[in-house]
Amino acid sequence: GCILGLVAPDTGSVVYEEKYPLKKWKQHIGFVPQELAIYDELTAEENVTFFCSLYGGKNLNEKVKNALDFVGLIDVKDKKAGTFSGGMKRRLNLACGIAHEPDLIIMDEPTVGIDPQSRNRIIENVKKLNEKGATIIYTTHYMPEAEELCDRLIVVDHGHVIASGTKQDIISKISKNVITIVTFQNGGDNLKTLCDELKSCTDIINVSAEKETVSIKYPADVAVINDIISLAVKNRLTISNIETVEPTLDDIFLSLTGKELRDKV
Repeated sequence: GCILGLVAPDTGSVVYEEKYPLKKWKQHIGFVPQELAIYDELTAEENVTFFCSLYGGKNLNEKVKNALDFVGLIDVKDKKAGTFSGGMKRRLNLACGIAHEPDLIIMDEPTVGIDPQSRNRIIENVKKLNEKGATIIYTTHYMPEAEELCDRLIVVDHGHVIASGTKQDIISKISKNVITIVTFQNGGDNLKTLCDELKSCTDIINVSAEKETVSIKYPADVAVINDIISLAVKNRLTISNIETVEPTLDDIFLSLTGKELRDKV
């Protein structure tokens, strides 16, 4: 709200590139709200034209055409937005927010409640906008989107920032351990012996096995892969796959905020 100029900050100020005050830079900001901000009785082209015209500037018709083409709605530009599917409305909502070619784009859950094809189109569009030079602040509860899109993450809980940085920065703060999953072509008693020997290694925290797959948990700063391979060779076990995994953003979020429901009455 403060960045958009809708809410006055309690303290401080919003500036761009450390020199431009907000009131002189608002026309360079685009906003894609969670609630659809389009007029059903207007056509797609009329919607984009209206919102783009609010920012002023030149080449209005060209900008409108480019925005509609960008979100894949140029062929239905003359149809009323009220006839569109949910996914098409979401894409039109995006076009209205970016038609004036802003340098900063704020997106509030732009893919909520839509079909997979429209979600994929919007995600690809977000990437393209960023590649063209736009800075994007992207709010989402869908962690795979944040994982795919964001260079820097901020986890907010009850209005407070509880973690920020790259995914690796945040992982390093909440977990010093990693898990390596090894799948073997054979098992039996040799695999059981391998697990027992791994459990006796001082650097390994936990070992669990299911059929021919073994999960080994150990500190991130310890090298154990060579030991795993050596023990596999010793026990005449053939490795078919070995993979080191790290927590997902869902794991990180739940670790930071807890698993209790957040319903408010």
